[in-house]
Amino acid sequence: MDDFCQDGAVVSLRTFSVLTVAVFSLAACGSPSDDSSSSATPQFVDPPSTAATESADPPAAAGKASAPPSTSPSPSPSKSPSKTATTVKYTFPVKASNVDYHPTHSKYPATDIFADCGEPAVATTSGVVLEVSLKDEYVKGQPDGPLNGGLSVSILGDDGVRYYGSHLSKVLSGIKAGVRVTAGQQVGKVGHTGNANGVCHLHYGISPACAKTGDWKVRRGVIWPATFLDSWRKGGNKSPVAKVNSWAKANNCKA
Repeated sequence: MDDFCQDGAVVSLRTFSVLTVAVFSLAACGSPSDDSSSSATPQFVDPPSTAATESADPPAAAGKASAPPSTSPSPSPSKSPSKTATTVKYTFPVKASNVDYHPTHSKYPATDIFADCGEPAVATTSGVVLEVSLKDEYVKGQPDGPLNGGLSVSILGDDGVRYYGSHLSKVLSGIKAGVRVTAGQQVGKVGHTGNANGVCHLHYGISPACAKTGDWKVRRGVIWPATFLDSWRKGGNKSPVAKVNSWAKANNCKA
């Protein structure tokens, strides 16, 4: 099955039907530039190192929240997640009843999660916001690049893994680089900004957090999310740490 977007060039269209009332969907999308003071430049901070071991289903109990990040930059994150034993809770990244997603993705490993515009996009796990893009400056036909995602949020989880969601219609107020979030906390709303081709969905990528901004080819996704999404959707707690560790060891943050 083809994908709508790759956070790169659009490959093809797929008819996607939703059960939610159309008037609500259109109203929820709103304008990509809800915040007139927002900047198109992604905001980025180097968060403190975090860690977890891989958990299996069924769900594990949530761990204790970590202290808020300091106002001064912390040491750069490692290129692969740490394996120190920590309990991490995972949550499906879109909070809606009418949701579907592809098990595969064109060009590189990622997933397009289809839901009505305006549905809540939430943090996969507790962690620190790495980057946010608050303004849609994507131009159709331009070469693949960091603007493809439109409005987006990436989070460094307490497991050391980066979780990226894009094509948002809105990033919630207060969600910015350095802010700590908890598993299931809303960070934005599903939309179709960037190269989403007018289709409401969340582009979702999992990757190691390279210690720099501008690594959009890694950030957009380097391992297949579907098996983890399957677990989280059923209330499971399958962890991507081992897969991300393996990719980072083999590729050294080069995508």
